[in-house]
Amino acid sequence: MSIDTSAGPPAGSEPTDAELATRLAEDAGRRLLEIRAELGFADPAALRDAGDAGSQRLLGAALAGHRPKDAVLSEEAVDDPVRLGADRVWIIDPLDGTREFSEEGRTDWAVHVALWQAGELVIGAVALPALGVTLSSATIAPPAAGPAGPPRLVASRTRAPKLVTDVAEKLGGVVVPMGSAGAKASAVIRGEADVYLHAGGQYEWDSAAPVAVALAAGLHATRIDGSPLRYNQPDPLLPDLVICRPELADAVLAAIRASSAG
Repeated sequence: MSIDTSAGPPAGSEPTDAELATRLAEDAGRRLLEIRAELGFADPAALRDAGDAGSQRLLGAALAGHRPKDAVLSEEAVDDPVRLGADRVWIIDPLDGTREFSEEGRTDWAVHVALWQAGELVIGAVALPALGVTLSSATIAPPAAGPAGPPRLVASRTRAPKLVTDVAEKLGGVVVPMGSAGAKASAVIRGEADVYLHAGGQYEWDSAAPVAVALAAGLHATRIDGSPLRYNQPDPLLPDLVICRPELADAVLAAIRASSAG
């Protein structure tokens, strides 16, 4: 069921935070698929701009209608410092993986909707619209056991940091190129990969929803030095993270330390 973004909800119909996050991610995903169909792929820059703007309008209107007292941090909106004093902040990425969104046939792009409350991520939803899949922290289950063989590390297909290849070598693993942060995190959450390692620049909206879902699934999710990921900070830059199966966490962090030291 889609949410009417034109006004506040009727009395008695208000969704829970988890329901709202999931529905918004799905609604924005459907709108992005419509924009893809309407504009086609002849002008990738125009398609990217339309996707960013269209998804932001939908999410912004829905949050204003359903959670008017909450603050919002979005990649596609001006950062309002009022969020720093708020108890509840929605952290959203209306279109994660704009490059992949604008390339015909690619499915590795996402919509992120997360809720931060009193210092913690409490809800996360990641929609993978081109796959018809939405992952929610409220309903996610731990991934199935991975296949026998070398660990699979997902990394950016266009700008993978050298750290990823170094860690993969130390673990005897293989690197799997993939698009958006949400798609890469989702691959680990869904059991299609074992490690997502990133270093070199991200923001809170890139990881908040995927991290919320990963933690709910029992996965390891920290900075690459093993420290916690902190959200709703004055500077939303959050440049690195590692999401992996918990049984691999010690080996992955050790390999990162060894690579950094070397």
